[in-house]
Amino acid sequence: MNAMKIYLMLVGLMIVWGFNVSMVKTIVENWAPITITSLRIFTASLVVFFMLGITRNIRLPAKKEWIYIALGSLLSVVLHHYFLADGLSKTSAANAGLILGMGPLLTVVLSMIFLKKRPTALTLVGFFLGGIGVSITVLFGTGTIRSINIGDWDIFMAILSQAISFLIINKVSKTMNPVLFTGYMLFFGSMILFLISVVLEPNGLATITKAAPSLWIVFLLSAVFGTGVGHAVYNYCISQVGPAEASIFLNLNTFFSIVGAALFLNEAIVPAHYAGLVLIVSGVLLGSGTLEAWISQRRNKQLQI
Repeated sequence: MNAMKIYLMLVGLMIVWGFNVSMVKTIVENWAPITITSLRIFTASLVVFFMLGITRNIRLPAKKEWIYIALGSLLSVVLHHYFLADGLSKTSAANAGLILGMGPLLTVVLSMIFLKKRPTALTLVGFFLGGIGVSITVLFGTGTIRSINIGDWDIFMAILSQAISFLIINKVSKTMNPVLFTGYMLFFGSMILFLISVVLEPNGLATITKAAPSLWIVFLLSAVFGTGVGHAVYNYCISQVGPAEASIFLNLNTFFSIVGAALFLNEAIVPAHYAGLVLIVSGVLLGSGTLEAWISQRRNKQLQI
């Protein structure tokens, strides 16, 4: 599949993930957070294995692949979701949004260190533009930054564990279907999260039976499309274009989460959000290499004339 199709898939996925933020917020406010998160991720793993079963792509991992699955489950599922949930309970939305916006740049730095990948000047400009766009969207859209606290450290640990998991996904995709890897990662990660919830939320399962039917619809939409299909698609895209190129699209998630909050939670969209969107889109075009590819195609056409 060519890069442009992958990029379009990533844009569509960011819309889904942006709306998923509102759904997850609704879910954790009505259920025990860690308990329902483990069940949501477990449901998502079943969705992924169902897709794999239809395409007959299920197999047992090789011995070395089990190590990657264990690391991916720990980093991308357990640590990322645990620190994210804990951090959001201790810090402001503005602080969290800004720190999460560092994710793509952090992924680039890790790619340079561990994958020996050197981004171009335009790519680096794109990542910084995206970061500025996220900052404007969060700061001028939701308020001011509070003082740094332990919750900010938790949010940073959440994006660090996720960024490292992107490198693992890129590595294991050389021998293993990234969608199959996603299924195993979500399944085992959800099991560990559930064990944690039993300790931290002993009455967590009791909250499940008290939910309204409409809330179960939100749960299924989030589990199936936001987590199951979403992570399978994203990890596939990482295997095709690389962790750094795929991560730049995460900046779009900030804007679409605000759109989703406006549509479903009646939160306001202000002019700063549109300014942030312009910078974020500019960052994506530069950081993903889309602009460079377009310029290269134009030059090739001119040479052929």
